[in-house]
Amino acid sequence: MAVLLAGVVGLSGCAQSAAPSIDGSIERPARQATQQVRPHGPTADTYRRWGLPAPLARPPRAPAKTPVHAAGPGLPPVVDRVPTRDRVVFLTFDDGAEKDPRFVDMVRELRLPVSMFLTDRVAGPGYAHFGRLRAVGASVQNHTLDHPYLPGLPYAGQRAEICGQQEKLKQRFGIRPRLFRPPYGAYDDDTLRAAADCGVAAVVLWRTPHRLRPGAILHCPEGTHGTTLTETTIRILTSIQRQGFTVARLEDYL
Repeated sequence: MAVLLAGVVGLSGCAQSAAPSIDGSIERPARQATQQVRPHGPTADTYRRWGLPAPLARPPRAPAKTPVHAAGPGLPPVVDRVPTRDRVVFLTFDDGAEKDPRFVDMVRELRLPVSMFLTDRVAGPGYAHFGRLRAVGASVQNHTLDHPYLPGLPYAGQRAEICGQQEKLKQRFGIRPRLFRPPYGAYDDDTLRAAADCGVAAVVLWRTPHRLRPGAILHCPEGTHGTTLTETTIRILTSIQRQGFTVARLEDYL
């Protein structure tokens, strides 16, 4: 698993479904309710209580159309960075091994947009935790049933891994994920065909940047070196702020 902490922290210490359009870009339905009423954000005291020196900037309104392109006819786009000039980055977490209750509180109090790519074998015994996360605004996405190296499987095996987790998450949360991340970031043509057949709108990878760029998709580590997921995320948020960026919801751009 790539570790964001070295790349980013080291520098400084329910969107509606959408489908690819004919030209391969992704269009999202209008979010009229959220556009008409935009709630006030957390107070500065709330951020300080979580160890952040100042509030995160409110992200700009996401564009109605993001210019990402399909990997081929009938295939979903593969995205490791969102093409945008907005000074936003996206927080993504994999597997679901760490179930830190304080992380739920932080996401709720800071209204922090995070995307959780879940593997059933890892997260399954604790899906209630991710239900609580989803209830406070996190999104739940697909990271396969068993976390295999997908290019080592035939098409049928890959399809079973991806579609199987689509169904598991639909049964548990009532939604079929639109985004999919292959374990280890490894995929081949069969992966893309299987993802398309399972209803995936985009395959999401990541980059581990030395410096942040607009649209960076960050692969956030779970707690490392004795730290909790919450503590690690706060250090990442501090680095994001120092570089003049804020956090946006990935699902609003894809």
